[in-house]
Amino acid sequence: MELIPVLDKGFVRLVDQMGDDRAIVQAARVSYGEGTKTVREDRALIDYLMRHRHTSPFEMVEFKFHVKAPLFVARQWFRHRTASLNEVSGRYSVLKEEFYEPEAFRRQAKRNKQGSEGVLEDAVKAEALALVKEAEKGAYAAYQALLQKGVAREMARMVLPLSLYTEFYWKQDLHNLFHFLKLRLAPEAQWEIQEYARAIAALVKERVPMAWAAFEEHVLHGASLSKSELLALRALLTPEVYEKALRALGLPESRVREALEKVFGL
Repeated sequence: MELIPVLDKGFVRLVDQMGDDRAIVQAARVSYGEGTKTVREDRALIDYLMRHRHTSPFEMVEFKFHVKAPLFVARQWFRHRTASLNEVSGRYSVLKEEFYEPEAFRRQAKRNKQGSEGVLEDAVKAEALALVKEAEKGAYAAYQALLQKGVAREMARMVLPLSLYTEFYWKQDLHNLFHFLKLRLAPEAQWEIQEYARAIAALVKERVPMAWAAFEEHVLHGASLSKSELLALRALLTPEVYEKALRALGLPESRVREALEKVFGL
């Protein structure tokens, strides 16, 4: 299967796939017949399922990935608890001397305690990279020394930094995979995990194009509105003005009616 390089030494590789756009349609129709509907009708059904958040048909599709990523990325990744995964074990194997070394170092964001912004100038970058490499070299030397002294692998690994690369298999249904991508493609997500999300998105988009188009339209680039936000919109718009704008976008009649009902309760 296809492998996409990520960061300096990582990758995402699609190992296996169960189902595609047709599996979503079949599950929604509770039908196993082939060719019972046109491609256009299938696309419309998938779009309807996505915008109305009928999620179970999307769970009929699964993807299995082989991922190589720094430990700090993997720890963020594993917070998505709906997947099945298996990671290389430092209890059974001697871990490789492979560390993530960034091409740039970002500044701490001023308004976001957990985020970053901009990049440090080259002189500071060189100093920072030298410190990182020194720490990695020392940590791995200590790891090897502990192993040589007979310390168990499960204990010796505790000196290794979060920049160490790990590998894991990750199997996820499409509904929860879309949720992962919604969060990890967001601008506020850490840049490194965004890179992995972009690689996964490229693989998924190619294999379930109808579902991906619906995801982009209604979830990835869509937004939900609160009660207060709806009230503000109603104060600024009339149904007639909103309907005219919707029709100018070329939306079908059913979508126009749903949008008017969503905002104005019509």
